[in-house]
This record gives sequence, C-alpha cells and structure tokens, in this order.
Amino acid sequence: MFTGIVETKLPILDPRVEGEGLDFGLDLGPLEGAAPRLGDSIAVNGCCLTIARLEAGEARFHAGRETLSLTNLGAIRAGSLVNVERALRFGDQLGGHMVSGHVDGVGRVAEIVPEDSQTVMRFELPERLMKEVILKGSIALDGVSLTLTEIVGRVVAVALIPHTLAITTLGDVRVGDPINVETDMIGKWILKQTGPINEQLNQLLQAQGDSPR
Repeated sequence: MFTGIVETKLPILDPRVEGEGLDFGLDLGPLEGAAPRLGDSIAVNGCCLTIARLEAGEARFHAGRETLSLTNLGAIRAGSLVNVERALRFGDQLGGHMVSGHVDGVGRVAEIVPEDSQTVMRFELPERLMKEVILKGSIALDGVSLTLTEIVGRVVAVALIPHTLAITTLGDVRVGDPINVETDMIGKWILKQTGPINEQLNQLLQAQGDSPR
C-alpha cells in the first residue's frame, strides 16, 4: 500500500530485456530511512514492484509481460526518470490517498497550461476508467496523488504546484506522453458493490417507461 506522495525521482539503471519481461535497477540510496531489503515493495511510476535482487548498491526489479502491457514501464530506457515511493508502514502519515500500486491503465498527456502559481495539466484517460473518476476525487498519475479539478468527456485535469513539478517526473512530461493511471480504490469498491443495484434500478425504470399509461 502507498500514499501517492512520491519521495523522489530516480534514473533507470542498466535495463535488460529478459524474455517477455524487463529487468532494471534503481539506486535507492537517496531515499531517507532504513536501507532497502530484498523483497521490499517499491512504487515505480505508481506500479508496485518487488526488489528481486540487491547488486552493488542497486536494487533490481523485474517487470513481467502483463506489467509492461498495462503500464508505461515498457517505454523506459537507461537514464529514464521514474517516480519512487516506498510502501506505507503502519503508523506512517497518510498524506495523499490510499494507492494500491496496481495500475488500471495508461492515459496520455493532453495539454499543459502554465499559470502564475500552478500548472494545469489535462490527461486523456481510457474510456473504461471514466466511470471510476469524480470531480474533486483522488487519482494517482505515475504514482502521484492528485485531485481532479475538471472532467470533460475522457479528459481530466489536475493543478500542480511547483514543488510537485520539481520532485516528480510530471515536471518533465510533454503532450502525448503515456501516464500510468490508478483510480481511487475506495470508489472502485463502492462501484462494484452498487453496480448490480444500479443495473436493477435502470431496468425497472426502463420497464416503467415502456409500460402503457
């Protein structure tokens, strides 16, 4: 479990294609606190990955075929910057929102609008995710916890302060770049539980509308 409060951005080290997967390293030294351990969970661009090996100061990760197909990690190269966050521990402050690290899909940067004290970014999301987003709701974009300020069709907007742009990769993105998207998990649970009820209600309303008056 994560919070979407990115700790830093780090460059990809020595990526290696292994079968249908990708093996790569990160130097987690800049992270404060206890040294990383084998088996630790780390959010990389919002994708929960496990430290598979520790080699000469590097933490090595393996992203499998499914991970590469559902996230933007398939596009990383040596030197590519990624957002990094360690897993939440019991007792830690929940500064963002509850983020599972299970990416729901990949969106695209649609527009970047610098303003006086913030930058507004718009992202086009996959159609299937639109029922899971609400105005003023939480969303994780490349692992960054953000609040939705606008929803128009398949395009959502967020407002980013200079600190967020400086400490995360969102300060480096360009229009058209792929972005990992995770919608709010609480909203997904509610949607799953109320979906059958809503379907029954819609069927009842349709039946009433078809009945002769």
